Amino acid sequence: MAAQPEREFDLIVVGASFAGAACALAAVQYGLRVCVLERKRDPGMKLHTTGIVVKEAAEHTWLNRMPSHLVRRVEGVRLYAPNLRSLPLQAPNYYFLTTDTPNLMRWLAGELEAAGVDLRLMQSFTRTDELPDDPRGRWHLPGIGRARWLVGADGAKSRVAQRCGLGAVRDFLYGVEHEFAGAALDEPGALHCFLDRRLAPGYIGWAAQGPTGVQLGLAFRHRPDRAGVPDIDAFRRKVGDCLGIPASRAPDAVRAGLIPCGGPVRPLARPGALLTGDAAGIVSPVTAGGIHSAWRHGWAVGEAVARHLRDGGPSPERGAERAAPRYRLKRALRAAFDLAQCDWPVNLLLSTPPVRRAARQVFFHR
Repeated sequence: MAAQPEREFDLIVVGASFAGAACALAAVQYGLRVCVLERKRDPGMKLHTTGIVVKEAAEHTWLNRMPSHLVRRVEGVRLYAPNLRSLPLQAPNYYFLTTDTPNLMRWLAGELEAAGVDLRLMQSFTRTDELPDDPRGRWHLPGIGRARWLVGADGAKSRVAQRCGLGAVRDFLYGVEHEFAGAALDEPGALHCFLDRRLAPGYIGWAAQGPTGVQLGLAFRHRPDRAGVPDIDAFRRKVGDCLGIPASRAPDAVRAGLIPCGGPVRPLARPGALLTGDAAGIVSPVTAGGIHSAWRHGWAVGEAVARHLRDGGPSPERGAERAAPRYRLKRALRAAFDLAQCDWPVNLLLSTPPVRRAARQVFFHR
């Protein structure tokens, strides 16, 4: 296939996941010339996300257009102590959507193209030349073209951040998820969350009924002194009977990867270059939920660039910094979870009103 000629863009976004897509869609709504680079040939390949969409994102962002066959509504949470005693949790009118994440990402790529975004698949970001005095754009990406702004939405190990001297994500969870096609949980209407310091130090295990089967995952706090990967096989042996998943069944797909958990990086922006999504650390330090926050921040970045170019609005760099969630309380909870996680208080106190109130705050934002 012949190489495309270089073009001039207002904005080049690296990464076509939720934050990058939101940024591009916001900018193109204002008539900006937008290019999105995605290193994968198929946006649904090699995913690291469970793809759970909270009510706020499902109702108040572009994601309210998701095709119904790609989502499944889950209206409650069941929280398990290490001894497998459980606490059911619900909030009036609140829900989550589990997703067929691979096909959701393919749908999102189609939305980009339908909106007029120049989506370049199989296009890695390897280098860029900075040309601050060039009227055609500050950034030149060989084989792509020039752009006034460059946005890194390229994950926790962002190459854009490295090239542009922006902040790096340094605090991670490491997660592994198994997917069982066609399987069904005994209680499909709940998001199942398991606390266990031995198997999931610094985080949790989880199981959810998706549109195409069951997603079962386990993650721990990634540290240099913690070798190996989460023992998801031991986790399956422990919780399989609770969920209705035979421990002997092999998974149909496996995902694994690093998840930021330290809050927004600093600096998040510099003249002409900005970060969003996992690259910016826009992920809850407690729950590791990132889709809603990433979408909101990515959209704010794209809109800030557009308003600056079209209406002479404030600098996009300032807008990106201001739009980043601070997570002050959640960062404090993350530190406490890292330092003081114990199993016996959870076993003893799971059903008490204070624990119930705290869990409702974490899962339902209330």
